[in-house]
Amino acid sequence: MTSSLAAVAKAMVAPGKGILAADESSGTIKKRFDAIQVENTEDNRRDYRELLFRSSDAMQNYISGVILYDETIRQKAKDGTPLTKLIEQAGSLPGIKVDAGTKPLPFCPGELITEGLDGLDKRIAEYVKLGAKFAKWRAVIDIGGGKPTHACINANAHALARYAALCVAGGLVPIVEPEVLMDGDHDIETCERVTEWVLKEVYQQLFYARVPLEETILKPNMVIAGKKCPKQASREEVAERTVKVLKRCVPPAVPGIAFLSGGQSDEDATAHLSLMNAIGGLPWGLTFSYGRALQAAPQKAWSGKAENTAAAQKAFAHRARMNGIAALGKWTAAQEKAA
Repeated sequence: MTSSLAAVAKAMVAPGKGILAADESSGTIKKRFDAIQVENTEDNRRDYRELLFRSSDAMQNYISGVILYDETIRQKAKDGTPLTKLIEQAGSLPGIKVDAGTKPLPFCPGELITEGLDGLDKRIAEYVKLGAKFAKWRAVIDIGGGKPTHACINANAHALARYAALCVAGGLVPIVEPEVLMDGDHDIETCERVTEWVLKEVYQQLFYARVPLEETILKPNMVIAGKKCPKQASREEVAERTVKVLKRCVPPAVPGIAFLSGGQSDEDATAHLSLMNAIGGLPWGLTFSYGRALQAAPQKAWSGKAENTAAAQKAFAHRARMNGIAALGKWTAAQEKAA
């Protein structure tokens, strides 16, 4: 018998659908709005997100769930409908980011630990009342200059497991997100080694915390060279190495893996996902949980003007469709150009 949480987890990684990460903090969305010269007000944040959630083509056909920020899960659309209701009306699941951001990890220079475990059980209970079906917690692991340390990986893996256990106990599917950053000048081999190390530690801690893996989703980075590395691997190599690491580390009990885009270009994030799915014979579904790689195009098209809403929704639908096709392993560059 599958539990209701296991059914939610399965729905989150339904074939050809993925998760929209719309959980930017007010500070992060300010950077995005600054780039398109839009004032970072509560109304503008609401209008922008409402535009996405009312994009019926994208939401109904390619988006299985939406990760929200604390402000957004409480907001109502212009006509008074709660934004969570708009998401549900489109046949998608509302989720919530529950971590409290990162702080420097003592005695580990340049490394971070994610906070937010204190009082998390009470926040989870409130979010369930507000309509959330799943949650997200992000840990960040940096490479370079003696990083990462075992202390950093272990502390973050332990926090992810504590968070996941609290979510399942409280009625939310946890998205477990250990992100190995691609900001450095490290090569793809280094990223592969660190990603394997991180995932092994995370699943060890999930086991110790007795978290039922059938009721969780993994949100990892892809295995990719650092942005500043002079030698960038081919798309095929990124796909092959990523799948190799996942097969070594992720138990088949996990229903699905929804990648973060982590600073890749829109098209690279889509191409990599499609190539991984084309490899085939995988024990879990592979899909997307993209933020910037789904939103950069609609943000630019919208630019804060109500009259650009239709154009922005069209841009969002295109990116959602490309990634939906990639989640089936059927994306081609030709389809990208056709739009």
